[in-house]
Amino acid sequence: MAQQDHRKPQAAAATTASASVAPAESTGPVASTASTASTDAAAPVSPVLDIAIIGGGIGGLVTALALHAAGIRCTVFESVPVLRPLGVGINLLPHSVRVLAALGLQPQLAATAIETAALTFYNRHGQLIWSEPRGIAAGYAYPQFSIHRGELQMLLLAAVRERMGEAAVLTGHALERFVDDGDAVSLHFVDPQGTLRGTVRAHAVIAADGIHSVVRRHFHPDEGPPRFSGRLLWRGTCEGAPFLDGRTMIQAGHDDQKFVCYPISRQLADAGRARINWIAELSVAHDTPPRQDWSRRVDASIFREPFAGWRFDWLDVPGLIDATDAIYEYPMADRDPLAGWTHGRITLLGDSAHPMYPIGSNGASQSILDAEAMASALVETGFARGDRHPAEGFARYEAMRREATGRIVLGNRAGGPDQVMQIAEERAPSGFAHIHDVIPLAELEAISARYKQLAGFSREQVNRPVAP
Repeated sequence: MAQQDHRKPQAAAATTASASVAPAESTGPVASTASTASTDAAAPVSPVLDIAIIGGGIGGLVTALALHAAGIRCTVFESVPVLRPLGVGINLLPHSVRVLAALGLQPQLAATAIETAALTFYNRHGQLIWSEPRGIAAGYAYPQFSIHRGELQMLLLAAVRERMGEAAVLTGHALERFVDDGDAVSLHFVDPQGTLRGTVRAHAVIAADGIHSVVRRHFHPDEGPPRFSGRLLWRGTCEGAPFLDGRTMIQAGHDDQKFVCYPISRQLADAGRARINWIAELSVAHDTPPRQDWSRRVDASIFREPFAGWRFDWLDVPGLIDATDAIYEYPMADRDPLAGWTHGRITLLGDSAHPMYPIGSNGASQSILDAEAMASALVETGFARGDRHPAEGFARYEAMRREATGRIVLGNRAGGPDQVMQIAEERAPSGFAHIHDVIPLAELEAISARYKQLAGFSREQVNRPVAP
């Protein structure tokens, strides 16, 4: 097979110096040749890795845990020098909690997250459109959790290092280029300053490096930047009094102006307070912001005015905005579904494979489902038994996940479950006496059920017994 040399665009040429990374052991302590003093230290020479995971986010870390549980050795490479609990809130739907529970993580989640009891939609006047129970309250065998993304990442990181050793996650390793020679993949890493860190060889590579994936860009150089929705999100968290029952996620507004919030701290809830995660969303008339402007800190004045009158008897929206110290701006963006994720010994996972709009609380959950499918596919096709070519396993993983996630990407573009707010706005922009005069109950129920089925978390799908 001819060599494929995949270089990061505009990166400096790598030197010929090479140092391989010791693989994390599947059981027991980390191999003695691995450095445990510092995970960003230069790595010594070692055998070829079974699997290299690019990216230490939620998808990459859960994949490491799932592979470890299946007896498959792997090492995670993360570009940032130190992993910190950054970000804001996310939701974990019951089908993803099922995966995390099987990995023994449900007690840790329950100790820090809020067990979400309801999802409720309102119009921009604060009138109720639709409310439904969630998680255990809806009859699922597993809860839905609302949690700070950084706390979830730190929880996963601690589990990986406890079970697999400190050297299972190597920080300060940004992928600069890679070569698949048919027998293995050579991965060349640099530090944040662009200095060569070393070269690692792996039998298989799983790229979980996000919406700006280096690996995806190598294989699809003409794809361009993410597809911008024309909407910007401003996100923050603040401490305040609980609203509604203290366990509800709310959404209010319509396609051009929306506000979402939910509590994310079990510790504060136990003290009678709430850590409230919120997202303000507005349609804007400009192109995709450049990458360096993603997740930038901004002042509330650039978006607060349209929400100034959103003081409802159950929630004070401008009050939440004003109580927040740090506000971050994000473009709402995705990418078109791909015709394939796998190239030789390399495949994509999570946001590198199927970035989607943050609608329906599905982004992190789908990455977790990817991790489960990956481990299952590799075990079923013999990778764990010594067949070190991942082609059959990657093909099975793709068959399980690619079309399913592609449908969710397109479904989220159509509004997902949030479309009930837009329908209410179009049919009754001034409000209504009763929502069923505007949207019949059967229509509301159908929208909710359709999305759950699409995203794989209907109660029947989640509660279905797992074959031994």
